[in-house]
Amino acid sequence: MWVIRRAPVGVSPPMKLILPACALILTLVLSGLAHAWEPGPGPLSTVRSGQAWADVQADGPGASGVIHGVVEINAPPQTVWRIMNDCAMARRLVANIAVCKVLKTGGGWDEREQVTQGSFLVPALRNVFRNDYTPFSSIRFRRTDGDLKAMHGEWRLVALDNGRRTRVVYENHIVANFAGPAGLVRDAMRRDTPKVLMNLKRVCEKG
Repeated sequence: MWVIRRAPVGVSPPMKLILPACALILTLVLSGLAHAWEPGPGPLSTVRSGQAWADVQADGPGASGVIHGVVEINAPPQTVWRIMNDCAMARRLVANIAVCKVLKTGGGWDEREQVTQGSFLVPALRNVFRNDYTPFSSIRFRRTDGDLKAMHGEWRLVALDNGRRTRVVYENHIVANFAGPAGLVRDAMRRDTPKVLMNLKRVCEKG
């Protein structure tokens, strides 16, 4: 927890600037956390029927978008967490992943590399990203290297039915670094995201 105290009399001019800046940064961080996407009645109706829901909207020029997705899984958060974070399971969740490996680890975080196979619309991509973990409830990720211009988002695991089931909520802001019909690329994301979520559901429910 950060504590920001009033500057003492005679504090140097740089400190007078630093303290308000720290307060502003803290406000922005808390604001970002408070405005995490939550699924509404439409998405929840879909997932309660046993399906995954996802949507992709434009988030800037070119092949960029913000992806939202949600699925409910008949398995506890600990099981979902274990499978999501196991690189050996990556190909069972995302069909076009060719490489998944952990490059660095630290206290509550790691950095991973994933390489995907190309398709008609999307070339093969190398993506390096950092995950920050809050076990068994959230994984925040952001691009650190690779072929994407930008990527940041979050997976959230919400325990349901006293921890017997899990709602997985996904949000990703992504900017591609290749030329392509933006609408068609977003359509591909819109089709692929539910497939990944349903793969996760099937693998987790098998244990």
